[in-house]
Amino acid sequence: MTSKLTLSIDREVIQRAKEYAHKTGRSLSDLIESYLESIVQSDKESDPTQMPPKLKRLFGSTHIATNLDHKKEIRKILSSKDKR
Repeated sequence: MTSKLTLSIDREVIQRAKEYAHKTGRSLSDLIESYLESIVQSDKESDPTQMPPKLKRLFGSTHIATNLDHKKEIRKILSSKDKR
């Protein structure tokens, strides 16, 4: 069951998020729900270095360094997209 949620977010952030959602063929609600789910999921896990489930599914398809800071890498990628 879904529920409505009212958020206060900077207009520029909303606009960029809407553009990103449109480019990826997703709704803004879906993006926010996925993000919130990843936060609460990782909070449930006792090991703070655990990777998000979507990233875990990719594990084994390539070599990933054991000391990889996946959150830092994701921020770097998203930051480079903002500059385009």
